[in-house]
Amino acid sequence: MPTSPPAAGRLSSSTRTSVRNYDKSVHSPTFEMQLPSVVSLKTFVKPSTHPAFTRFNVFLRDRFACQYCGARDDLTFDHLIPRSRGGTTTWVNVIAACSPCNLKKGSMTIEEAHMFPAQMPFQPTVHHLHRNGRMFPPNYLHESWLDYLYWDTELEP
Repeated sequence: MPTSPPAAGRLSSSTRTSVRNYDKSVHSPTFEMQLPSVVSLKTFVKPSTHPAFTRFNVFLRDRFACQYCGARDDLTFDHLIPRSRGGTTTWVNVIAACSPCNLKKGSMTIEEAHMFPAQMPFQPTVHHLHRNGRMFPPNYLHESWLDYLYWDTELEP
């Protein structure tokens, strides 16, 4: 298997070692490698204290549930102050909402729509997102991760 090219980014082979791999490979016309499942960093990479604003992180903050009705399917972003009224796409203005609730609210404010979220939006910490991530059952994780996660669970004799 060829080594990863220098352009592979921050986690190139000089900064990490693959501990476990998925069964699949990724490739380009000139390069192929097994997709790492678990990596061991050779040097400490200080984690960010402020998580990136991404769709996944918003859904994780909101526990993958519509903040209006609690539905878990067909999630979208909803802007509390609609973009058409100057609202921004930021941690403090966006929540997870199912499509039916998002369509019902439309370009109204929460007061005009009489739709109030179970939790008002906020900028989470990395710790908050990690805590929420632990609420999801282990079957959401690839089996190769299980030996490296959940160190706080009781071990079998």
